[in-house]
Amino acid sequence: MNVKVFPFNPLQENTYLIWDETGEAAVIDAGMLFDKEKERIKRFIEENQLTLKRVINTHLHFDHQFGNKFLHETYGIMPDAGAEDEFLLDSAHLVAKNWGIPYSESVQRPGNYITDNQIINFGNTSLIAMHTPGHSPGSFSLYCKEAGVVFVGDVLFNSSIGRTDFVKGDYATLIKSIEERLMTLPDETVVYCGHGPSTTIGYERQYNPFL
Repeated sequence: MNVKVFPFNPLQENTYLIWDETGEAAVIDAGMLFDKEKERIKRFIEENQLTLKRVINTHLHFDHQFGNKFLHETYGIMPDAGAEDEFLLDSAHLVAKNWGIPYSESVQRPGNYITDNQIINFGNTSLIAMHTPGHSPGSFSLYCKEAGVVFVGDVLFNSSIGRTDFVKGDYATLIKSIEERLMTLPDETVVYCGHGPSTTIGYERQYNPFL
């Protein structure tokens, strides 16, 4: 698996473009907000002759879904997301305003709802969707066993964990999700986070002060 990370929007949210040897690709957490960010990922897709097949959201907090509408309009792909997070789209503009972030275009509703243990395919790649609530009720982590990687959104960070003070966040639920779903993965699994640097399951198991 090839992984390209784009830190987008004022919150430096990690948008991931992943693809395999078939040239088929997926975007995880489309955070592009500004025109230059949208053009940057579009240009990368074109220059690398990729075919975008999936747009997947680990969760639907405003900074992780800014680019869903652009990708739908450009590539005709509806985003996949957890149904329990769709309510967050109703307040996305207000929350962005409260954070001082200019956001005026309409939100893109999910076209498909992710379910726990669902297999999401593109090219020769399979991602297992693991429901990992706590940061938000509809948070999912996307695990590719063959590549040894997991995309966790804002559930787990390098030496930290996701916030639980947002609407419908819950600390105990988050810790349970991390311990029962993520900490059961192999130590060498690379963890791609929603913000900041990547890490590994083994490192977090040993050094994360919250676990």
